[in-house]
Amino acid sequence: MSQKQLLVILGATGSIGLSTLDVVSRNKELFDVFVLAAGQNAKKMAELCIEHEPLYAIMANQQAAEQLSAYLANTQCQTLVMHGEQAMSDLCAHPDVDIVMSAIVGAAGLLPTLSAVEAGKKVLLANKESLVMSGQLFIDKVKQHKATLLPIDSEHNAIFQCLPSSLQNAKGDQKLQQHGVSKILLTGSGGPFLTRDINTLKDVTVSEAVAHPNWSMGQKISVDSATMMNKGLEFIEAKWLFNCDASDIDVVIHPQSIIHSMVQYHDGSILAQMGNPDMRTPIAHALAYPERINAGVKPLNFSDICDFSFTKPDFSRYPNLQLAIDACSAGQGATTTVNAANEIAVGAFLNGKIGFTDIYKINAQTLEAATYNNVQSLDEILECDKLARISASEFITKVAH
Repeated sequence: MSQKQLLVILGATGSIGLSTLDVVSRNKELFDVFVLAAGQNAKKMAELCIEHEPLYAIMANQQAAEQLSAYLANTQCQTLVMHGEQAMSDLCAHPDVDIVMSAIVGAAGLLPTLSAVEAGKKVLLANKESLVMSGQLFIDKVKQHKATLLPIDSEHNAIFQCLPSSLQNAKGDQKLQQHGVSKILLTGSGGPFLTRDINTLKDVTVSEAVAHPNWSMGQKISVDSATMMNKGLEFIEAKWLFNCDASDIDVVIHPQSIIHSMVQYHDGSILAQMGNPDMRTPIAHALAYPERINAGVKPLNFSDICDFSFTKPDFSRYPNLQLAIDACSAGQGATTTVNAANEIAVGAFLNGKIGFTDIYKINAQTLEAATYNNVQSLDEILECDKLARISASEFITKVAH
């Protein structure tokens, strides 16, 4: 890394975006921020622009961009303000850009991320929906355009770190078994309701659902963690990232979130990646890969750790996890559908329209009603996504209270 790497951060005002900027600020000799992109939070974006001085700032729509421009009007900040998905896509493919951090939550991150892949960039993938929605298409484009894809989810980053270097550099072309790997062990905390009486889950409030015991995350991903749909989406993502089958992956409940995932080998060895639950560790790993840089994260103090526990997931407690695993085996149409339905259902729960256990009902009903056939091209994927959202919204109106 002789010269500075220029960075695009999609989702700059979210928790991953802010953690990325924290790591970058600790390693200013290595990285410069070229583009910051975000949704609606113009006030926070203005603070980031003043602090980090990106060349460009992109907001989701014109209104948010105008708000940002107004915030910056009487400052020394020279950042150019733009808006819209096309601007994000164009700047992700800019010839000067080296790295794109894809951390926009949900389907909104797909097209800009694909643009970065098609431009052959180093893509740090925190947006799991890109692979859940368009796995085969996405991975094919990574290979075709010789992009570098590095996972940011703590679990997938842990798996990547535990794989042999021959597989890390295989660009998704080779099977795990060819390199002595027998199983991927995907860990999950179980969320805030691991021990709650299962009969009371229908009464879960929004504030209870977003209070994750170990991680600080946005509302949508926190609810997904509570239902374990988040682990289901990660399961699907792992299938694509590591070129494996659903039968190659086991989910393990590990409430302490110290071991972030494991890889089991044919010789009986299991390699685990562990650390304090802080997203700056996987972000720093991927930013500097194959080097190591300061992430600002304290190392584990093993004398402070009193307990490591592991259990199998209880699918009656976490039916969304089973639904996602089944969708993974069923194919692209099913995973695109369940992801879209879940975004709509979680939004309805957060807005008080449906109950916590209704999220699963909406997801299952939408998947059962879906008539997807061959979902391969980007247009087919986006159409499948759109139809699932419409269907989920219709089911919500029937259960809304």
